[in-house]
Amino acid sequence: MGDVLLVILPALILTAVLWAVATALKPRNFGISEAEQYQRELAVKSQAHYAAQVQTAVAARAKIEATTRPSQNSQQQTQQADHARSAQLARTASKAAGTGGHGDTLYAVGHLSPQLLLELQSLARNGHKFKATRLLRQSTPLDFKSAKNYVDRL
Repeated sequence: MGDVLLVILPALILTAVLWAVATALKPRNFGISEAEQYQRELAVKSQAHYAAQVQTAVAARAKIEATTRPSQNSQQQTQQADHARSAQLARTASKAAGTGGHGDTLYAVGHLSPQLLLELQSLARNGHKFKATRLLRQSTPLDFKSAKNYVDRL
């Protein structure tokens, strides 16, 4: 039994030393713990949820603004329609008055002469909208409401 012990004991010691060396040289897991990994996943999900909420809010705001504020294109179309109406009124009034027109004040397409337009813009921007409206009414056959709307847009 002594001979068996002399053979097994060094074999056990050699096995223990090899196991210790293998364990010491084994690469350690320097990664993140499960709790840290869970927190990171939660942060990514939270960020994605927040981005979705922001996108939904922006879409809702755009939808509300589209219904409450007319777009610039529709404003331009409204102005063009008003100009066309005022030109039609001017042509109708000039034909009814029996004159060929009102001098150089109103062109055939309904646009004002550059001099009158500059004067109207100057009056309107300086806070004299009533004077500008009166001048426009004297220079064109427009009624008060149409002239006031035109001056308000200047």
